[in-house]
Amino acid sequence: MSEADVLIEIEGLTKRFGAFTAVDDVSFSVSRGEVVGFLGPNGAGKSTTMRMLAGFMIPTAGHARLLGHDVQTDGVAARRVLGFLPEGAPTYGEMSVTGFLRFCARIRGYSGGELADRVTYAIGLTRLESVRLQPVETLSKGFKRRVGLAQALLHDPPVLVLDEPTDGLDPNQKHEVRALINQMRPDKAIIISTHMLEEVDAVCTRAILISAGRIVVDATPAELSQMHPSGKLEDVFRHLTVEETV
Repeated sequence: MSEADVLIEIEGLTKRFGAFTAVDDVSFSVSRGEVVGFLGPNGAGKSTTMRMLAGFMIPTAGHARLLGHDVQTDGVAARRVLGFLPEGAPTYGEMSVTGFLRFCARIRGYSGGELADRVTYAIGLTRLESVRLQPVETLSKGFKRRVGLAQALLHDPPVLVLDEPTDGLDPNQKHEVRALINQMRPDKAIIISTHMLEEVDAVCTRAILISAGRIVVDATPAELSQMHPSGKLEDVFRHLTVEETV
């Protein structure tokens, strides 16, 4: 993999809230064609790291770059290449699905026929045709999650940062989203925060486990399975997170 294929670079990323260190000197990179599962127990620092990577939270120390653009000092350029699905997938509930996506497309600088094409593309990718005219606030949790995913994919960005992309989805919807991620993988660098270990086997080429704000392990799913006699990921993660906190 050449340097040109490294789309996400994180160096020494740290976030402190007073005396509490939520993220502690985290460093890793993600290349085109990789789907990195970002895992850890609640409060481990996953969402804080992703918010800093997306430029929504200022780090105490360290840097994050997307296609070479520093998310703090070159934020506009960084956001142009990023599709971000935040925790909770906040939307404007009174807008229809189509209206919300049109609003997002206008913010992205699209207009006219190109705007319509982008909205149609996002609705088709995330299978929202059946609810496209409904107000977002009337949708189920799963459909709201898909609306959030649609806005992240709207501009076909080379970098995707997805916080719990299948949260609230039923089994069929989870399968569809995972199939979509696998379909997009060759052309993008993707980070997925998840607490579902089956997602690692389903879509991830690497898994990074974070505990107490620090990276505990960065390995392929096959390498992880060799870290515990049972070969089960849940046993590996239980062992590693317990070991880190004792």
